[in-house]
Amino acid sequence: MKLSVIIPVYNEEMTIGELIDRVERVDLGATEMEIIVANDGSTDTSALIIESRRQSRPELIRAYSMPINLGKGAAIRLGLYHATGDVILIQDADLELDPNEYSHLLQPILDGKTDVVYGSRFLNARKRGIPLRTRLANSFLTGLTNLLFGTRLSDMETAYKVFRREALRGVRLRCVHFDFEPEITGVLAKRGQRIVEVPISYNPRRADEGKKISWVDGIEAIYTLMRVRFGG
Repeated sequence: MKLSVIIPVYNEEMTIGELIDRVERVDLGATEMEIIVANDGSTDTSALIIESRRQSRPELIRAYSMPINLGKGAAIRLGLYHATGDVILIQDADLELDPNEYSHLLQPILDGKTDVVYGSRFLNARKRGIPLRTRLANSFLTGLTNLLFGTRLSDMETAYKVFRREALRGVRLRCVHFDFEPEITGVLAKRGQRIVEVPISYNPRRADEGKKISWVDGIEAIYTLMRVRFGG
């Protein structure tokens, strides 16, 4: 089996180098891995750091760039276009999530239990440190997702989403921002895909450390859930 790790990046010069190094060191046994870095028009030194890592491991790392910043969803779609793996995993470019948990995330797919796995920050007993605003916003959006699509998720907005390639076949995504999360969740749920959650660790960062999501993204998420549920 081959795993494609897609890393969307926008102005992450403080973390992207270490993040790629951590992903490189992940031991997946017999599973082959490729790292696809999708640079979403970064204006800091992220592009230089990415290129340095790519040149050091060209057989493992591929990098693609957009000329301007379009959004996380657009970067993920760029990565999906170039991914060649049997399984696709989304990895944020910050250090909030731990790549050493890949095996844990992949296990339900390897066991044949599902084609879609989400890593839940809220199933972990050690979930202290998650800001109240994050918990409340996620609780509302996840609850709305469950209500609209009949799912039983605890963390719809998680950045750790893993898909067997077949689960994405024929899926046409429109979102370009953080509304990728509700769009892909709604589309898969509407198609009857079973989403299995596994607990993950989480090391949240603050806005002054580069956190980019805002209340506007919450409004977009609500609109996206409604559009997917009641639209064509």
